Order: sequence, then structure tokens, then C-alpha cells
Amino acid sequence: MNQTYRINLIAAAIGVALAVCAAGVQAGPAERAQAKRIHDRVAGVPPSAAVLDQMEQDILSGQPAQAARRAMQAPSFYTTVLKNWVTPWTNREQTVFAPLNDYTATVIGMVRDDVDFRQVLSGDILYVGGNGAPAYSSSNNNLYQHLEDNDLNLGDPTVLVQSTQSEHTGLPSSATAGVMTTRAAAQSFFIAGTNRAMFRFTLMAHMCKDLEQVHDTQLPPDRIRQDVSRSPGGDSRIFLNNCIGCHTGMDPLTQAFAYYNFDETSGQIQYTPGQVQPKYLINQDNFKPGYVTPDDGWTNYWREGANTVLGWSPNLPGAGNGAKSMGEELANSEQFARCQVEKVFRTVCLRPPVNAADRSEVNRVMGIFRGNGYRVKDVFAETAAYCRGS
Repeated sequence: MNQTYRINLIAAAIGVALAVCAAGVQAGPAERAQAKRIHDRVAGVPPSAAVLDQMEQDILSGQPAQAARRAMQAPSFYTTVLKNWVTPWTNREQTVFAPLNDYTATVIGMVRDDVDFRQVLSGDILYVGGNGAPAYSSSNNNLYQHLEDNDLNLGDPTVLVQSTQSEHTGLPSSATAGVMTTRAAAQSFFIAGTNRAMFRFTLMAHMCKDLEQVHDTQLPPDRIRQDVSRSPGGDSRIFLNNCIGCHTGMDPLTQAFAYYNFDETSGQIQYTPGQVQPKYLINQDNFKPGYVTPDDGWTNYWREGANTVLGWSPNLPGAGNGAKSMGEELANSEQFARCQVEKVFRTVCLRPPVNAADRSEVNRVMGIFRGNGYRVKDVFAETAAYCRGS
């Protein structure tokens, strides 16, 4: 073999190797690896060989979202992935290490049954136990502790059964407001205080915004309650530049909860229609001319000013009475839909949306979510398909 031929042969081999490497980079992970990644993230456990085969074929057929739906058939999607997704919303510590409760179980059931997810903040809905599980109690968590201790399959509609709060809690249907009026939420956020906690933690969980992110000092302060000092520490500038920015929007909306409380003695949510809870009238000497809450009428001041970017529905009046209609106001906003998609993105992709492609995908999935009945499983499926290669 002469020297020139040897050099040409080596060059050709190097060229083939480079082409193979380049093709591999462009193609990304093999379909089987993508299928396993989808299952690991959506179900939280490795797939069986048979399921992995089916998911691989889905991807080869150009249907990666269908592969993700197969992964959702695993019980662990409900008992582990969804439980961990929801649990931080249910407690002030925002920890995942909290027991299953009626808030968490209700969200899991809604996702499983493709319930319009806007009902999470307004529906007369509650998921309870079936198949001989303990009866629901409005004063303890024994039912849900039983479901968790026995590792029962929450994806089974005979184990976790759709019902209503009005049937089990004594609340009239008109006073139910999805997870906000569950026992777990009341115990965490209606207890003591001024009921502002319920609004703040609902805002964080379902709008992905804390109060500092919706701060607006340009709105009228006429609905700020008496308990908020207008000169904290003797300096009115603190109120005008800081306190007012949160309270001008929050206090008119939190008025929707004026008839709710959590009774620590009975361990139950309280509802006193027509009677404002005393907590709304505390510390009245902090600022006597401040707003005195007369009823549960709420108004969304954020429909004007900086927070119009949250995308409030033009089909709603922006004012009303009670927690149910206020929940509808939040859940019909564009930000509510965006929040759910972004939360799923973080769970499935193991990172927040970070670039133009990610943000474009969030917008695309939002369109599917809003246009197809607000079904959360659609969001999981589409997002898992997008992130299957990374």
C-alpha cells in the first residue's frame, strides 16, 4: 500500500467518524432513552420493559405526548409525582414533607378525571375515599392518612371518589371555593391572623406571584383596613412607598374571605354568612379612619395599573361577593394558566423555562391548556414530549 493511498484511507475514515459524530449530535438521544426519561420524570419510577417498548414506538411514530400519557397510567404518577407537585401549596412552610390531605387529594382527583382546572379555586368539589375507607371528617385528617399509610392507588376512581364539599363539610354550595375552602387550606391559612394568608398563599400557589411581584403604589388606598398603620415606626414614607403597594390590591380581594375562619377547638372550617369575622376588625386603633369591612364584597383593583399584565378576563365583572366568585376571577386570568404550565415545566423538565425556545413552548402549551378544557394531564404530556431529549 503506497503512502498516498494510506493517507487518503485515513482521511476518509476520519471523515466518516466525524460525520457519524455530527449525525449523533443532531439526532439527540435514542428514542428508547427518550421514552425512559419521560417515564422516569412523569411517573417517578422506571418503566417495565413492555411499557418502555410501547412508549418507544409512540416516539418513533411521532407521538411523544402519547408516550407521556402511557407513563401517567402508573399509580406513582398520582401517589408520588402529583402529590409532591401539590403538597407545597397546602402549608405555610411550602414543604413537600406533609401528609396527604383533602386539598392535595382533591387536586389529584381533578387531574386524574380531567376536571376543568379552573374549578380548583371555585368549585363545589371534594375527593373522598371509597372501597371501605374511613368516612370523610370535617374535623380530622384520618381518611387521607389512611389512604397514604396503605399506599392506595389514587389513580383508581374506586379508591379516590369525586364528591362535593357541600355534602361533607356543611358549607352551602355557594360558599365553596375549590381548595381554598378545604379543611387543610383552612387549617393552614384561615387560622387566626386576618385571612390575608389565604390570599397570599393562593396567589403564590395558583398565580405564581408573591405580593412583592404585584406591588403597585399607584392604586387608591381606600380599602386598606384599620389594622395597617399609615406611619409604621412613625414614618409615613414606609407606608406610602412599601405597605400601600401590597395592601391596595390585596385588601379589597381578601374581603371575599370575610365570613371564614378556622376553629382550632373543633378542628373545622367556620362560615358565618352575613357576619364578618372579628379578625377583620382587630387593631382598629392603628388607623381609625381606615376601612371597616362591612361584608364579603370584593373588588379587583389590579384590573387597572401595572397588574393588568396578569390578563384578567373581560368576561367577568372584576367584583363580587364571596370566595367563589373571587376564585373565578383569579382562575380565569391568563396568569393562572401560565402558572400551571410553568409549574409542570419545572417538575418535568427539572428546570424553569430559561430561553426563548422554552418560553415559546410555555405559550404553546398554555394555548392547548386553555383551549382544551383546562386539563392538566395535557400540560404534563406536552411538556414531557418537549423535554424528552434533555
